[in-house]
Amino acid sequence: RKDAIDADAAAVNNPQPSSLEDRLKELIHRSKMMLFMKGLPSQPRCGFSRQICEILTEQNIPFDAFDILSDEEVRQGLKSFSDWPTYPQFYVDGELVGGLDIVKELVESGELQDMITGADGDGE
Repeated sequence: RKDAIDADAAAVNNPQPSSLEDRLKELIHRSKMMLFMKGLPSQPRCGFSRQICEILTEQNIPFDAFDILSDEEVRQGLKSFSDWPTYPQFYVDGELVGGLDIVKELVESGELQDMITGADGDGE
């Protein structure tokens, strides 16, 4: 039991840097609508990222963005974490919606607005 107490004390006195999984969860939940993309909305660095930003902006969907090119650990880790191999990745309320093709389909069907309204708490 003393070893467990010593281990607890060591953990408190020497906090470990958060794990990659913790960092990813924190980033995913940084905003209700979170986009992981190459570049930033003001300077997208690939055509798919540019298109998804244009779609979200046209739909008046406020979103936060993270440039996966700025952090290789996040870039590789999020692929495994989300089980989604490509970017951009769009999340609503911490849940992966998908990439550009899925977002396009959801806009065309009207489902994306429904998801966003539900996430904002303005739904029924």
